[in-house]
Formats: sequence, C-alpha cells, structure tokens
Amino acid sequence: MKNFVLIGAAGYIAPRHLKAIKETNNELVAAMDPNDSVGIIDSYFPNADCFVEFERFERHIEKLRRLKSERSIDYVSICSPNHLHDAHIRFALRSGANAICEKPIVLNPWNIDALKDVEFDTNKKVYTILQLRLHPAIIALKKEVEASPKDKCFDVDLLYITSRGKWYDYSWKGDIKKSGGVCTNIGVHFYDMLHFIFGNVKTNIVHLKNDHKASGFLEFDRARVRWFLSVDTKDLPIEILTKGLGTHRSLMINGKELEFSDGFTDLHTKIYENILGGGGFGLEENRVAIETVSDIRNANPLGLKGDYHPYLKIIL
Repeated sequence: MKNFVLIGAAGYIAPRHLKAIKETNNELVAAMDPNDSVGIIDSYFPNADCFVEFERFERHIEKLRRLKSERSIDYVSICSPNHLHDAHIRFALRSGANAICEKPIVLNPWNIDALKDVEFDTNKKVYTILQLRLHPAIIALKKEVEASPKDKCFDVDLLYITSRGKWYDYSWKGDIKKSGGVCTNIGVHFYDMLHFIFGNVKTNIVHLKNDHKASGFLEFDRARVRWFLSVDTKDLPIEILTKGLGTHRSLMINGKELEFSDGFTDLHTKIYENILGGGGFGLEENRVAIETVSDIRNANPLGLKGDYHPYLKIIL
C-alpha cells in the first residue's frame, strides 16, 4: 500500500483521483485546498489530515518525511489550477515523493525541461493523466492507423463543445495567464490523443481564437485535422440544446464518426494502475501537446482562410 496526498481536493476533478487512490488499495493521508468545501473526502478517506494553508501542509509533509513515519508520502496527486502545477510538482519531488499531475502538466514547453532537471536531482518521477491513451476506442484507432499503408494520410474533424456558465470568466479558468486559455483548459488531452495516434505535428494554423472558443488546422505525420473547441453554450447544435444536454463531442475520421463518449469515468483508475505497475506517462510524453497549445496561444488567427473547420461558417 502506498501513501498519497492530494493538492486541490476541492476541485472538479479531485473525486476521480480519490476514487483511483481508493480503487488501487492505497491510502490518502493528507489533502490540501484553500477552499474548505472538501466533504467529498468522507466518501473515501475520512481520516485524512486536511489543510487550507499551504504553509501548514508543507510543514506536515516535511515532518512525516523527516520522521520516516509509516505515513511518509510516496505520491503527491495534483489537481490544483493549471498555473500552479509546476510549483506543486517541484514541491512533490523535493518532498521525496513522485508526482501525479492533472493535465496540462505545465503551461509552457520550457517548464518541462526545468522539471526534468528536478527529477534528476531528486531521483523522483513526474507522471500525468493522459487518460485518452488508455481508452479502448483510441487504442483500436491507433492500431488501425499503424496497420494502414505508411503513405496513407487521414482526414480528421474534431468538434468539442462543453458549455460553461458565467462563473467561468470569474474563475482562474477564465484568466489566460492562469489557465492557458480555452485550448489548454479543455483541449490539451485531445491534442495529445491526436499526437498519440497520428505522430508529430508538422503544421499548426489557428483560424479563430477568443476567450470562449478556438479553431484551427493541424497537420500530423499521418493526419490532417480541422478542430473546433468551445465553452460557449450558444455554439451547441440545436438538437443537443433541445435534449437539455450541455456537451457535444464529435471525432470524424475519413467521414466516419468515432464513438468514444463512454468509458471516461474509470480511466483515472487505469492511469493509477499503470503508474503503480511501473508504467505511466512522464514529462516527455507531454511535450508535443504542451508545444501545440503554447503555439496556439501565441498565434495570430487567420480568419476564414485555408482549410478551416466547417463549423465556423455556422457560428460566425
């Protein structure tokens, strides 16, 4: 049994980490979040020590490390806001623990290089939650691509709209300096998925970019991808709105829809099992996706020119 602590225990994604720690038969010994709305912990680890001040939390973890207690930390799970991931990973490694960090692992590619130095200094590892790499439908597609003729290039249309309310603009997610923008918030795992299946990025063009939506064109070794991402409810198709749904996800490959809507809730547990079994996705596996979102963030949009996503004509 391994000992875990959780940073960002009040966040949206934290319950999936709590569930994963529990289902892999490990123990949460401490949790930290400046927001004290962490009652969800009672469903998993009611005896975990909880902190709302990072300084007191850090002192507690240091005490456990120095005493070489049975509750000394093996892993730090990180669910904090995006801009804090880098600092919290460093804290984990320097506390003698490995880090399991939510995506995006960092906001900028050069942060990966700096963290690799800390890994080397501490002899500890950084892992991340690239859960789509373990999704059965994605694995099957990757095998199909690998089995196809080497000169075959796939045409892909990615559409992902997940509505967010007014709170979004007032939270850290609405601050590009903290979140990295909409593509980093909701898109980074899709860009990693595309890289995982189709190879490295050759071309990265942005057609539309604002606080709530973005669209562009990516050319990979084996695919040409038109993509559209949005958190704006008004962008949802009418048939989705009339059903009272708030999310629409579509991945078309050579005109055929790939269905991968199901199976998301258990993927965090699979990631944890993979890490604890000696696998896991480390810093280098994240590099292409982080470079992709960084380039998008700093690009000048072209507008309706070139090979843009057809959904742009509907919403513009």
